Amino acid sequence: MPKTKKEKGKIRIIPLGGLQEIGKNLTVIEYDNDMIVVDCGLGFPDEDMLGVDLVIPDITYLEQNSDRLRGIFLTHGHEDHIGAIPYVLRSVQPPVYGTKLTLGIVKNKLEEHALPFAPDLRTVHAGDTVRAGALNVEFIRVNHSIADACCLAIHTPMGTIIHTGDFKLDITPIQGEMMNLTRLGELGHKGVLMLLCESTNAERPGFTPSEKKVGRSLEYIFKSNPDKRIVISTFSSNVHRVQQIIDISAEHGRKVAVTGRSMLNIVSAAVELGYMKVPKGVLVDINEIKRFKPEQVTLITTGSQGEPMSALYRMAFSDHQQVTLGTGDLVVLSSSAIPGNEKLVGRIINELSRNNVEVLHDSALEVHVSGHACQEELKLMQALCKPKYFMPIHGESRHLAANRELALEMGIPPQNIFVSEIGKVLEIDGRGARFAGVVPAGQVLVDGYGVGDVGNVVLRDRRHLSQDGLIVVVATVDDEHKLLLSGPDVVSRGFVYVRENEALMEEAKQVVQRSLEAGLRSGDVRDRMRLKTRVRDDLSKFLFHKTGRKPMILPVIMDV
Repeated sequence: MPKTKKEKGKIRIIPLGGLQEIGKNLTVIEYDNDMIVVDCGLGFPDEDMLGVDLVIPDITYLEQNSDRLRGIFLTHGHEDHIGAIPYVLRSVQPPVYGTKLTLGIVKNKLEEHALPFAPDLRTVHAGDTVRAGALNVEFIRVNHSIADACCLAIHTPMGTIIHTGDFKLDITPIQGEMMNLTRLGELGHKGVLMLLCESTNAERPGFTPSEKKVGRSLEYIFKSNPDKRIVISTFSSNVHRVQQIIDISAEHGRKVAVTGRSMLNIVSAAVELGYMKVPKGVLVDINEIKRFKPEQVTLITTGSQGEPMSALYRMAFSDHQQVTLGTGDLVVLSSSAIPGNEKLVGRIINELSRNNVEVLHDSALEVHVSGHACQEELKLMQALCKPKYFMPIHGESRHLAANRELALEMGIPPQNIFVSEIGKVLEIDGRGARFAGVVPAGQVLVDGYGVGDVGNVVLRDRRHLSQDGLIVVVATVDDEHKLLLSGPDVVSRGFVYVRENEALMEEAKQVVQRSLEAGLRSGDVRDRMRLKTRVRDDLSKFLFHKTGRKPMILPVIMDV
């Protein structure tokens, strides 16, 4: 029998971020000669990435195949899903599709980066389908901690792939409608080839509570503290949370001021696009709050993750221009700490407590609910979609493993579940699904204006400097006569306090002098690298013997 068209095609699914990590979500989906990208997010640096501001995916594979790239499709407007867009568009320029609020946030980001061309941003609505070569991408409404979130149904000639993005089931959403379970069920009834399902809360049993639960907690806080200025820190992207804070403040006769750049940007975009409704006269500029009594004011601020230089951080450490916190203030952290940020959040809480500022956070009162599906919702997604193949995405290894266990519990055969890694290629064709090689993948570090110019060698040097300090050796030699003309001078930075270790530094000079003279006699002066290596090795051995430390040693040898 001749092969059908369905058997001839080949799907390739390639995560370039978002696996074995939190954030940096980017997935490539291909059918034959057509390629799309789902999400384009950034991650935040680990503790050992000294000086690094952001982490973005390695997009070498996209650059190599830019002629096949039909579009970037965004599920929602969180940084871990859109934050890398300004950097990626420097190398590839496909159309970018997203819902109104998502692209509103993207536009604000792109204005800060000033690309040399006008990006092709195309607004879609939940329910729309976009043609991308042989692929048809359908946007399906889901609930999340930001408005206008969608999952994607990617229709290919071989079958439908569903990418959940980030989602939860909120039966009583603050704004908009409940997740479109009906459409997901219809697709499941027709047959879903592959489900790519988020894993962030796969270890948590039960259902994620509704956002309205936070509203009830906030209402209780406002009623219980009529004589205090209330400062609430939350994720700037949680438009529904901010809307509830504004509504409750208005009910209690309070003015609301917003502080923090990302909070101002997103609130202004949400109001402009109609996703937030602010009662007339409630919102005031942060510079005007002194016109009102403290108990008449609510402040909404960034800094819920303890980020240094965020608005809440500056308030806590008395470095905010307009706000000074004291005993008449109540600070509410309406968020949970992202893994890795616990120490930063704890530092802010400790500093506020030291200054006698009352602090409420999620462990004390239910002032935060997650935007991610717990186990029962993840199982519901699988039950609706009835996928043939399953791939857990968006999470660390333990989250992916927990989501795999849920899939097994739902009856998906183990050979049809694929726990992948970034850069690993999953191929699906008429003979089945299998891993088939890898593509370039990894992380690109952003430090200031530099993108990718900080690598493992630079990080290793920064770690070395931070741990043991730096020794600079300066000397001048005469190449022709093989003489040491001046020096050596030995300068310490971050190694020892020189005034208290003059004897050690004097011995170090003598070690360097002997090393230089020996090198000059042996002819190393003709090979400057060998002479520097000799100095570095001799001084390193001496300092380690004396102090047990290995500072970075930088010889500077000049000639006349």
